[in-house]
Amino acid sequence: MPSTPDTALRIALPVPLPRAFDYRPPAGMDVDAGWIGCRVRVPFGRGDGEQVGVVVGVGPAEGGGDGLKPVLERLDAAPLLGGELFESLRWLAGYYHAPLGEVLATALPGPIRAGQPLPETARHGWALTPAGLAAAAAPGRDGKPRRLLLQLAERPLGEDLLDQQAEDWRAAARALAERGLAERLVLAGRPEPAPALPGPPLMPAQAQALAALREGEGFRPCLLEGVTGSGKTEVYLQAIADCLAAGRQALVLVPEIGLTPQALARFRSRLGVPVLAYHSGLADGERARAWTAMLRGEARVLVGTRSAVFCPLPEAGLIVVDEEHDGSYKQQDGIRYHARDLALVRASKLGVPVLLGSATPSLETLHNALSGRYRHLRLGQRAGGARPPAVRVVDIRKRPLRNGLSEDLLEAVGRCLARGEQALVFKNRRGYAPVLICHDCGWSAHCKRCDAAMTVHAGGRRLICHHCGARATPPNACPDCASLALQPQGAGTERIEEALAERFPEALMIRVDRETTRRRDAIEKHLADFGDRSGILVGTQMLAKGHDLPRLTLVAVVGVDEGLFSADFRAGEKLAQLLIQVAGRAGRAQLPGEVLLQTHHPEHPLLNTLLAGGYPAVAALQLAEREVAQFPPYAHLALLRAEAPTEGDMQGFLREAREAFVAREGVQLNGPMPAPMARRAGKARGQILLDAAQRAPLHAALHDWLPKLQALKSARRVRWSLDVDPTDLY
Repeated sequence: MPSTPDTALRIALPVPLPRAFDYRPPAGMDVDAGWIGCRVRVPFGRGDGEQVGVVVGVGPAEGGGDGLKPVLERLDAAPLLGGELFESLRWLAGYYHAPLGEVLATALPGPIRAGQPLPETARHGWALTPAGLAAAAAPGRDGKPRRLLLQLAERPLGEDLLDQQAEDWRAAARALAERGLAERLVLAGRPEPAPALPGPPLMPAQAQALAALREGEGFRPCLLEGVTGSGKTEVYLQAIADCLAAGRQALVLVPEIGLTPQALARFRSRLGVPVLAYHSGLADGERARAWTAMLRGEARVLVGTRSAVFCPLPEAGLIVVDEEHDGSYKQQDGIRYHARDLALVRASKLGVPVLLGSATPSLETLHNALSGRYRHLRLGQRAGGARPPAVRVVDIRKRPLRNGLSEDLLEAVGRCLARGEQALVFKNRRGYAPVLICHDCGWSAHCKRCDAAMTVHAGGRRLICHHCGARATPPNACPDCASLALQPQGAGTERIEEALAERFPEALMIRVDRETTRRRDAIEKHLADFGDRSGILVGTQMLAKGHDLPRLTLVAVVGVDEGLFSADFRAGEKLAQLLIQVAGRAGRAQLPGEVLLQTHHPEHPLLNTLLAGGYPAVAALQLAEREVAQFPPYAHLALLRAEAPTEGDMQGFLREAREAFVAREGVQLNGPMPAPMARRAGKARGQILLDAAQRAPLHAALHDWLPKLQALKSARRVRWSLDVDPTDLY
């Protein structure tokens, strides 16, 4: 329709305001529903300020069109965010009570969000120059450049195919290009499928799970619950192969960047098609190209972390969420969405199956499967004849420890090394020691900005707060009593590594934690260095899942007790999941595995239940306790968090927030109350918890409450946020 004085484009901007903004269309341009989902550049704010937003509606301007500013530029000829993806993002904004403009901005890669044109996604490849063809025909010294030269002599090869055949071909290609023997060029058409490697024969349970996935059509949520090493990834691969055979796209979510390279390598070799990656470790341009390739239907399979759930799927066939229980799928700042739940919504709107895989499903997912909402597929045995590891509890009460390690544990590591095998010593705490204390008066080094002890790093030469990042140099003497008896207490991964190196000086030792994996693909490189040589891995939860080390036969868990007495109602579930996942690294091939759990509380009910019945028994116990206490999945929560430089400002806002809440049947408001860490990064912190047995009244109450919160004058003096379905009550 032609523009009229009262026609407006409703535009969602990336600002924390729960509304769209009306703008007049550019002069002389017709507007219709085809504008919805397109990016536009508009004036915003004072002076010459501009923003890039997304058109979310077209219609008469509120109060007429007088005074509306015109759109400066339409950036897209066709909608970027249309159809199912646009509707899913609207759902996300409504469910999490987040501004639609911020949600739409979150869904776009950085360059596209900033208004840049969609990147070029043409396929590139390499071919030999005439000089290169002559060099290939002549004898030459063997090496990677020579081997690539001979490959290219047969025919030009696409970079996607080269990625599948060799990870380190790029350096060889650059060497050939510098000598004028090869050149990079644009390839026309879709990539040629590479020869797909055959997979192992399916076990009966795997075949049954795959047959169940192939049954029926449309949206089918399935939980694939399989013990560690049972071959869940093989089921994913076969299901994706079915999807590709039908000419459809597949999206695979993995919980951490460290798992992405390993997943990519396996998927590329098995599927025979280019498999794209999408995660925060990639450059902005790489993420934008992957997002655009999915939008254009050029890419068929994408593997990524949480943010990959926003990639377009115009030809969707399957969504897989691996390790669906993992807490990293929940965004903890900004738009606090859960990628697993958004994947379910998208699969429902797309009408495709969604496969949730885990050895230790979240209690919410397990409850949905047990109640019949999800199809429950089970893999109860390890693949390839591997046996489950033997689990032994090591009681360390009244027994001497060497930097947190018992003699039983050290002897087990020694036997493992003597057999030429690999051991993993697991401690979910990085650093040298959790705290520095004075042995004479009891003083401890605490962060000046947080209610937390500072962790000792670098063998006692540095103090770091793991909550706010504050750093300090340890004092030479106790600030309270001037004693020189300052001692690191407890053990982190650094101290355990030091103790093991002292006991086993000849052993190969690799530590994997946040300090040693800051560089891109660092975990993959560490594990490649470890290879299949005999040695010791020391690490945190980064090593607890996804990694397959055939010669790793011993897992020793240090510090089980830290999760046994937490106030968090999810603590039992999280501890059981972590122990099962890390124990699952042992004995995944033909060699028998052993797991040692070192504890001061060998009779604890959770440990006994876990040893007697595995994760299903723990889950049944936890679900029964949650039902009695009316915690999720038998209730629904929302958490209002607030922080401010002063206690008074924070408390004042929460008091006014409580007064602004209108009581609604079925919704209970708890608080204000201090946050579990009442002071963090110099800010006082508090919260209000809402709970309800049903979602509908909770969301109705939040819908009524939020405008009142935004109108409070005290809200301007605090930083506050609303978290729907919080996974942590911190």
